[in-house]
Amino acid sequence: MYDLYLGNKNYSSWSLRPWLVMKHFGIPFREHLVSVAGRPFNPALKPIAGNGRVPCLHHADGFQVWDSLAIIETLAESEARIWPADPRARARARSLSAEMHAGFSALRSALPMNLKLRLRGKPAEPDVQRDIDRVGEIWESTRREFAADGGPWLFGEFSAADAMFAPIACRFDSYNIPLAPAAAAYRDTLLAHPALLEWRAAALQENEAHAHYDQLAAIYGGPR
Repeated sequence: MYDLYLGNKNYSSWSLRPWLVMKHFGIPFREHLVSVAGRPFNPALKPIAGNGRVPCLHHADGFQVWDSLAIIETLAESEARIWPADPRARARARSLSAEMHAGFSALRSALPMNLKLRLRGKPAEPDVQRDIDRVGEIWESTRREFAADGGPWLFGEFSAADAMFAPIACRFDSYNIPLAPAAAAYRDTLLAHPALLEWRAAALQENEAHAHYDQLAAIYGGPR
């Protein structure tokens, strides 16, 4: 049995990723919620995460694995279905996951995770729009190449790559970001995942607020 330490579900996009993988593939774990106050580094979290951040996965003997992608790769060593079976699809899924992990800084800064927001939206700044366009390109081209005859996910069947993009789908929904039809359909597929619906329901019950994230309600046109 694993223990997974998570940040607030309303705000912690990185925590959502391994949680969604573990939920989808039925990997047993106990979840422990901690505050994401003090980001990006909180010394109070050092006892539960060597890097002072969440998420962090604990093995039964207390051994820690931090960082979302590292956690997913660790889980994949005993659950092969986490990545696509086909070698080329698996390589592409890892490339896209790494791109998501390391990139899209303009989008992340302008549209932070906040599941309680449902805003009218406004035109994105050019650097943010470039990130939005790239995400849409990834979703459309990957489904066209790898899922044309399969299921609704990026590679037909659900994989870690879908989990890596789940917080972006939530951001696009919160900030009412216009998308091309194919990208919008994939966004809606992610948002309808039962585990993501469970995560969102829990997020809406949280009481902790962070002004840095919440102030964007006015900037993005108020509630819709």
